[in-house]
Amino acid sequence: MNVSLHVLSQPILLSFTGIVHEHPLRGRYTFTSYLADSINRTPALSLRLIRAPPGGLSLPTMGGGPAKEHVLCILPYPIPTSIKTELHKRFPNLNITYKEVSLTTDAEALRKEVSTATWHDVTILYTLFSFPEKLSDAPNLRLVQLASAGSNQIQKHPIFTSSDITITTSSGIHGPQIAEWCVMTALIQSHRYNTLHDLQKEHRWGKPAEKGEYDYHSVRDMVGRRLGVLGYGSIGRQVGRMAKAMGMDVVAFTATPKDTPEKKKDAGFIVPGTGDANGDIPSAWYSGLDKESLHHFLKQDIDWLVVSVPLTEQTKHFLSTAEFKALSQDGKKPAFIQNIARGPIIDQPALIEALKDGTIAAAALDVTDPEPLPKDSELWDMPNVTITPHVSGVGSSYAERSFELFKTNLERREKGERLLNVVRRDRGY
Repeated sequence: MNVSLHVLSQPILLSFTGIVHEHPLRGRYTFTSYLADSINRTPALSLRLIRAPPGGLSLPTMGGGPAKEHVLCILPYPIPTSIKTELHKRFPNLNITYKEVSLTTDAEALRKEVSTATWHDVTILYTLFSFPEKLSDAPNLRLVQLASAGSNQIQKHPIFTSSDITITTSSGIHGPQIAEWCVMTALIQSHRYNTLHDLQKEHRWGKPAEKGEYDYHSVRDMVGRRLGVLGYGSIGRQVGRMAKAMGMDVVAFTATPKDTPEKKKDAGFIVPGTGDANGDIPSAWYSGLDKESLHHFLKQDIDWLVVSVPLTEQTKHFLSTAEFKALSQDGKKPAFIQNIARGPIIDQPALIEALKDGTIAAAALDVTDPEPLPKDSELWDMPNVTITPHVSGVGSSYAERSFELFKTNLERREKGERLLNVVRRDRGY
């Protein structure tokens, strides 16, 4: 017998056998664990008997054990044998297929890699950007785990727009390497490393202010300066941690208020020894999605701004001429800005003008609009700009950490616990 609980108008299919359906927000639940959790969260519950829809439940086999599920991993990098061995050992009931594709794999190439029969059997998809062409191609799909921190690449696909299939991201695994990129590019600008590197290439032991070169004594360290983190998620928290270690003050901006100790906590995946799990680092918190709230934050005497918000309709061109003026106090104190999120969050032509007229002191961009950055873009040749090709999050630990998160979500799903990094369709992240 199956039961549908209507909690906050969300129907959840359950089975008294303990084998359950995937709820888009809650993951996988046994009847008792979900009922206990729901009663704690929602006083009034509605129960009614229904028939389970085709493919809607993970049903037990005739032998009483759970049905074998098919996991399809399609990724643009090789999966170490040690990771495959660990997954097969930990989840013997999962049939796992691995496909390595290139970053430029198109729909036709993907059809050659993944057969129609394979798509039909897939219940869990782990991928960066490879999806079935049509929703009907994967009728048994219950969970999509993205290998990226964001979910923009799936938001126009029917999986996102026309289904309630659970989507989770790999937010949390990128914090260490991206934070190091942020510190590296900040120090490149503040210590004028490019000039020093030019001197080395010319085999010159440069002297202060020689031929218009900078005065070494003018270099200012980070102690006592202020970092503003626009989007205090896993990446922003690790940048904040490293900035704090350099003696900086840290202020944070979030979409919603973090006005209690519980709200300040990081509920996502955390690489051990990193981040700011309890939200203790910021000396002040700011929040909002309107420009007035954003400007209030930007006017907090910020020396270094890290942009790490997700790209949504609200955050497209979130930073433009008015915001650059607010950040620099109308040009009186030009700040350094970094974008490690998505290119369209910054109005790029406005940024170029702000860099030219001194409203913004310097910028480091790992993302641009568009990507790749056109060869004729002025940004390439600007001395106060550092550009990298969307690689700040890539490193030798990427596969290991991404699969650690995937394994964690598989374990949570198996136990009926809430999955990490579930994408909320209403928010777009």
